[in-house]
Amino acid sequence: MVIVLEKNIRDDDKQRIRNFLEKNSLRVNEITGEEETIFGAVGKVGIDPREVEILPGVQRVIPISKPYKMASREFKREDSVVNVRGVKVGGRRVSVIAGPCAVESAEQIMESAARVAESGAVMLRGGAYKPRTSPYAFQGMGEEGVRILREAGDAYGLPVVTEIVSAEHIPAMRDYVDVYQIGARNMQNFELLKKVGALGKPVILKRGLSATIEEWLMAAEYLLASGTEDVILCERGIRTYERATRNTLDLSAIPVLRSLTHLPIIVDPSHAVGVRDKVSPMSLAAIAAGADGLIVEVHPCPDCALSDGAQSLYPEQFEKMMRDIEVLAPVVGRSVSRRPVPSSVLGGQKKKTAETSSASRPLTCAYSGGRGAYAEQAIQRYYDDEATALPMANFREVIHAVLDGRAEYGMLPIENSLAGSVYENYDNLALYEDIEIVGAVTLRIEHSLLALKGATIDDIQSVYSHPQGLAQCDDFLSKYPAWKHIETASTSGAAELVASAQDKTRAAIASEVNAAIYRLQSLKTGIETNPRNYTRFVVIARSGELVCENPNHSTVIFTVANRPGALHEALGLFMKHGLNLTKLESRPIQGEPWRYRFYANVNLPEGVASSVVAAEHMKAALAEMQKMSQDDGIVQGVRILGLYNTKELA
Repeated sequence: MVIVLEKNIRDDDKQRIRNFLEKNSLRVNEITGEEETIFGAVGKVGIDPREVEILPGVQRVIPISKPYKMASREFKREDSVVNVRGVKVGGRRVSVIAGPCAVESAEQIMESAARVAESGAVMLRGGAYKPRTSPYAFQGMGEEGVRILREAGDAYGLPVVTEIVSAEHIPAMRDYVDVYQIGARNMQNFELLKKVGALGKPVILKRGLSATIEEWLMAAEYLLASGTEDVILCERGIRTYERATRNTLDLSAIPVLRSLTHLPIIVDPSHAVGVRDKVSPMSLAAIAAGADGLIVEVHPCPDCALSDGAQSLYPEQFEKMMRDIEVLAPVVGRSVSRRPVPSSVLGGQKKKTAETSSASRPLTCAYSGGRGAYAEQAIQRYYDDEATALPMANFREVIHAVLDGRAEYGMLPIENSLAGSVYENYDNLALYEDIEIVGAVTLRIEHSLLALKGATIDDIQSVYSHPQGLAQCDDFLSKYPAWKHIETASTSGAAELVASAQDKTRAAIASEVNAAIYRLQSLKTGIETNPRNYTRFVVIARSGELVCENPNHSTVIFTVANRPGALHEALGLFMKHGLNLTKLESRPIQGEPWRYRFYANVNLPEGVASSVVAAEHMKAALAEMQKMSQDDGIVQGVRILGLYNTKELA
């Protein structure tokens, strides 16, 4: 059964409930969510749920009808996210695990780790103990294989995944393995499941060759009931009459599991199809079907592999597959997970604020555009010229640079006082769950019309700029209706394009600083429609790596049910908790017609002196949002995008 506790339950009441349940031979798991705290009680239920419901501190009791209790969606409504040394599996991420079928040598696994890490894998797989159909086939390197797998993972910042085939191998594996894998042949080896579950480490549980979905979830229940809280389900194909592929990949299991369990779901296309040229298309199909990730076999020389060479991808094939996943993931509302930045890259310490950096490495902040872009100016002035500005091709590349460690921070425009919101970045903030806002800055935007030296306004036939730049100068441009308006990725990019074209009929709308950089002249300055033209930028960083000491602002996203008064009820809670709502923006949810995600900017109460206290103000409001919607789901998908300080720059 699931026992939902009252929001302000006293500690002694909570302990009294726990003692009562344990006295009745029930195992108790406490789950603290953003919306509510629950006790999950599992075991042979010999008490009437009403006896629990009357206990002080109990809000309500929900019986679990499924035979798999802790794995069921009834036990936990929100999707679970498994955290493996900073790598998160679940949520809106696509996490890819890659490596050879078996560890064959130190050189082979080191090269494998280097290649898959470079292409975007977030964990390294490799078998040290190999359960093979033939007793004469390569059985793995055993403990030595586990050790060198660990060394390769550490060398490239990748947590390691390997299969455990017998409980007697636990002592040899315990100190080296981050994620234990239970293979298809052992899915119903219940004694092994109990012992591995008791280790408390994350486990990937592969579906058995002929297992039903319920049998698979019951096996997961053994792991959860034995002690681990982190189980990842892996579909790897089932045995059918079909012989065209090694197994039949059951992608329909993914949406079915979504309705039954909160556990993350990944797919192993390598073992499913058994032929490398079919691995990539089935990987993409798995992502499209809603998988949280993939586990793929990659070998530096598949033709020389000691096991499963035919289904192992060449590193070049894996790299292309990862690029294809990068393109597909946003289409289905997901982002590709990045491995955590090793501490050696970050100078061995975490930053304290968005304005400081480790002494061993200059601070780097990525931005979209070239030299002279407004985002670059915001970086220079926000960090008082102490940060190195790293130009990127577009907004998503800025985010990727932060995620993969090329930059500690990123500077993204979020709204302009004349042209409105930069919707692409609102969508990016929702999509990338491993990014958070750590600062904000408002910069005055002054546009100039730039052209080649010697050109006049009468020469101009085409004007280039970012869409926001064109929109912000609408009044000026309306005086020249014959001009063609051509959009560019950035205002600085427009200036660079005009300079390189050496065409007097072209002009760019950009900051006047670009005139000196690109050897242009300013035909007219201050052409923005309104001199009170400001752009608000947000500073982003990888989630969990920064602490804002005195936040005065927060941004939160959430959705509400389609029913009268739902949004009104949700917003009223900000006022109740002393939170000043300064902006509310809505964006359509991809794949869900006529449903919207709301972004709320909030000023925190005066006197809030720490991120901990500030977070409590926010969480109190958000928890109450969820509390009032427990039965009819008024509010869903609540997430704090950041607690941060804002700066105003002239």
